[in-house]
Amino acid sequence: MLAAIVRDGDRDLVAIEEPLEIRVDGAPLAVTMRTPGHDEELALGFLLGEGLIDGPRGAGPTLDFAANVVEVAGPLLRDPGGRRFYTTSSCGVCGKGALQEVAVHAPRLADGPAIDRDVLASLPDRLRQPGFERTGGLHATGLFRVSGELELVREDVGRHNAMDKVIGSALLQGRLPLADRALCVSGRLAFELVQKAAVAGAAILVGVGAPTSLAIELAHDRAMTLAGFARGGHVNVYTGPERVRR
Repeated sequence: MLAAIVRDGDRDLVAIEEPLEIRVDGAPLAVTMRTPGHDEELALGFLLGEGLIDGPRGAGPTLDFAANVVEVAGPLLRDPGGRRFYTTSSCGVCGKGALQEVAVHAPRLADGPAIDRDVLASLPDRLRQPGFERTGGLHATGLFRVSGELELVREDVGRHNAMDKVIGSALLQGRLPLADRALCVSGRLAFELVQKAAVAGAAILVGVGAPTSLAIELAHDRAMTLAGFARGGHVNVYTGPERVRR
């Protein structure tokens, strides 16, 4: 996850960023720039978020390109129509996404669970980020109980990759949908993060930063609780306030 370099004559640590190719039954489907580690989780979380799978699949590294390839067992739920995905470490599948497309794979959420507002505001402070603390170059996503207990965290140079890794892990453990859990991200709340959380069935998504207009629109459309600017004991709730207890 980390690499040592020499900076101004001193040893420094930086986050590793390398390409990962995702193949399904041997056919290339996607390339993402990511921090190596938990690559099978990343691949499965990505495919779930795109509505291409709906359950655990066999996934593992190959020997190609120094193991920067993950092979996933098919078949896919639908034919991507010859489409190939390329994602960077700063955005998800850029330009993908309309509300109607997400709605096909993410039904509106039921009521509940409820979370105390002070707990919601504190989730970023409970998000363990050892890689970020050492490099300053990694995003994180955490899976929490509504009581505030951290169950799982993943770090990556890409915020969407960190989310995919958490969701992929939950998929492998048979824990989806995440209707009784909260997801917390270390940065801003863009559309693709809400998309991924919605497809995973997460009822609550909170971030340290601001949400975008389309992220808010999608969260409202899918009946998700979306909160941002969670810092210093404060939090802004943009959608789904009925799940937040005063």
